[in-house]
Amino acid sequence: MKIIVQKYGGTSVANISKIKKIASNIKSLKKDKLNLVIVVSAMAGETDKLLNLINSISKIPNGKEYDNIISTGERVSSSLLAMALMEININAITLGPEKINILTTNTHMKATIQSVDTKEIKKFLKKDYVVIIPGFQGINNNRDVTTLGRGGSDLSAVAIAGAINAEKCELLKDDVDGIYTTDPSLYKRAKKINYISYQEMLEMSSLGSKVLQSKAVELANKLDIKLNVRSTFNLEKKGTIVMNEKEIPTKEKKIVSGITHDLKQAKISIIGIKDTPGIASKIFKPIGEAGIVVDMIVQNISTQGETDLTFTVPKEDVNKTVKILKENKSKLTYSDLIKDEKIALISIVGAGMKIYTGVATRMFTALAKAKINITMISTSEIKISCVINKSACKKAIKGLHREFNLG
Repeated sequence: MKIIVQKYGGTSVANISKIKKIASNIKSLKKDKLNLVIVVSAMAGETDKLLNLINSISKIPNGKEYDNIISTGERVSSSLLAMALMEININAITLGPEKINILTTNTHMKATIQSVDTKEIKKFLKKDYVVIIPGFQGINNNRDVTTLGRGGSDLSAVAIAGAINAEKCELLKDDVDGIYTTDPSLYKRAKKINYISYQEMLEMSSLGSKVLQSKAVELANKLDIKLNVRSTFNLEKKGTIVMNEKEIPTKEKKIVSGITHDLKQAKISIIGIKDTPGIASKIFKPIGEAGIVVDMIVQNISTQGETDLTFTVPKEDVNKTVKILKENKSKLTYSDLIKDEKIALISIVGAGMKIYTGVATRMFTALAKAKINITMISTSEIKISCVINKSACKKAIKGLHREFNLG
């Protein structure tokens, strides 16, 4: 069967009018005898509403109950779309993760998909149904609902596309018509990228780009599934293709492809740690076991047997991280703990960095010209990241965009 997987983001299904329009577009596609599997996010703003309800009860919620609540948004939007299709005489059915066995790891709130059973999907496709699946969620070995983290509907779509050997995997969004050199809402001269490699997109996603979830890009790379990120309603626009670097046309390749920013990071500094072998393991082992992702780590030079260590974590995990460190203070014997939530992570990403020199110097010079202080630096083969003050974020993006001629 020729199968297309489409994922509709939250802004695409933000209201009933948009849901009806999507249903109409799907009806047009069905005229071409296409088999469609639709993955749906929660209606725009719905997840935040549910999150606010959760936070009004607990700042560090129970993971199982959190997932039970936060997963309801996608179930609502998927059923609304199914009903909209039925109203225009298109056979449609919603299949939840328990129906198609989207098995995940046991980690609540940030689970990873392990397998998808396609029997039910294929059964209804053969009956000419549009199959609609609520994104962002699965079930674990205990049959409990698990969620896949922010942007998890992208991961749902990629995993399902891989499992059913789909011809296309399209990620449709109403707020953007592709992937841009930087956030167009912050810099109007941002330019749409026609092609981008999995590696570049993975870096951009993990560094704050909100267009695609990093786990979804990683899985697409592993399964070699091309992703088409495009507009939900401007169907004539081609969008951006995320693909293998070797297949990208030479004229489309850049030294720096994009600039990302992340305002959802926090910096934690541990002051006066005893500088002894194994101290880093004692700090980060319980943090890792709690499912918290640590990004940058900087340790100062030891003086008089003590040192300071600074690292970044997602802002949503900062209270949990501080709690873990305080619970382990007797083992770590530090003198003070400082958290800073007023930071921004600014990064440049580009496959061209592998062969061109002087890119870091250009970045640091551009930030210096803008009188922006850098407090932490991290690099990899195709990215350079700097932690700066949150208030300087927009100015940094403009300066770097001009420096690398991305407009």
